[in-house]
Amino acid sequence: MYHPEKTTHAIIEFVDIAGLVKGASKGEGLGNKFLSHIREVDAIAHVVRCFEDSNIVHVDGSISPLRDIETINLELIFSDMEMVDRRLENAKKRLKADKKAQEEIDVLEKIKAVLEQGKCARTLELSKEEKENIRDLYLLTAKPILYIANVSEEQMEQKEEQPQVKQVEEFAKTEGAKVIPLCVKIEEELSSLEGEDKKEMLEALGLTESGLDKVVKTSYDLLGLMSFLTAGEPEVRAWTIKKGTKAPEAAGKIHSDIERGFIRAEVVSYEDLVREGSMVACKEKGLVRSEGKEYIMQDGDIVLFRFNV
Repeated sequence: MYHPEKTTHAIIEFVDIAGLVKGASKGEGLGNKFLSHIREVDAIAHVVRCFEDSNIVHVDGSISPLRDIETINLELIFSDMEMVDRRLENAKKRLKADKKAQEEIDVLEKIKAVLEQGKCARTLELSKEEKENIRDLYLLTAKPILYIANVSEEQMEQKEEQPQVKQVEEFAKTEGAKVIPLCVKIEEELSSLEGEDKKEMLEALGLTESGLDKVVKTSYDLLGLMSFLTAGEPEVRAWTIKKGTKAPEAAGKIHSDIERGFIRAEVVSYEDLVREGSMVACKEKGLVRSEGKEYIMQDGDIVLFRFNV
C-alpha cells in the first residue's frame, strides 16, 4: 500500500540450546554451562516429545511427556535452589547493617519453600515489591514457559484428542502455562515452501497457519508484548511495546523527543486500513481517531504522532 523504501518487522529472538539431561544442575551433559545460557532469557519454550517412533530412541527408553517435563523442571529447580541459598546467606550477613535485607530474606524463604516442594517459582504469586527484590536473581523457574508438544504427522491428521498432549495441557494449567501441539517434521517441510505452495500444503493438512506462526504469536503474548505500526514511503515499521502502554510512552519508542513533545496520536486500526485501502478512505469514513495522552495502545494500531519539537 505504501511502497516503502524500507520495511522493518517486529522481531522475537529464539535461541535453540541443546536439551537438558538428568543431573545437569550437578554438571552432567552441558550442565551449568547450559543453565547460565538461559538465565537471562525472557521466557522458556520447552519442546516435549509426544509421539512414538521406534526409529528415534528416547534417552530414557520410553515416551513420557510428564516425566520429561519433570526432569527439566527439577534441574531448573535445583539450580535455582543453589542461587537462592547463596543469596539467603548473603542477605542474613547484611541484616545487622541493613534492616531492609529482611524484606529480601522473607521473599527468598518464601521461594525456597516452594522450590523444596518440587514446584517452580512461577507458581508463586509475588507482589511487585517482592519481584523487585529478586529481579537480579534471574530465577529459571520464575520465567514464563511455553510447552511445545511435538507430535507425529499421523497425530496431526487425527482430529480426536491426543492423550499425551492432553497430559501436557493438564500439567500446564497448574503453572498457568500455554501449550502448542505441532509436528516438527511438517514444520520442516513448510519452512522450505513459500506463497501458494505453502498455502496449499496448509489447506491439505486442514491448518490455517503453521505451528511456527502459532509459536511466535503465543510467545509474543506470553511476554505481554504487542506491536503498533508507523507507515510512510520512507519506512513501514512495527514497534514492539508492552501491553497497556500509553500513547506518549509508545511515541518514546520512536524517539524521546516525540514523547516529550507529545500532542496527540492519530490512530487507525490495521483491519480498517486494509479493508478501506487507504488512509484517505479511512478519514472519509471517520475511522481515524485523535487520541490523547491517556490512550492505551492496541495491537495493530497504525499511528501518526503529532508533537512539538
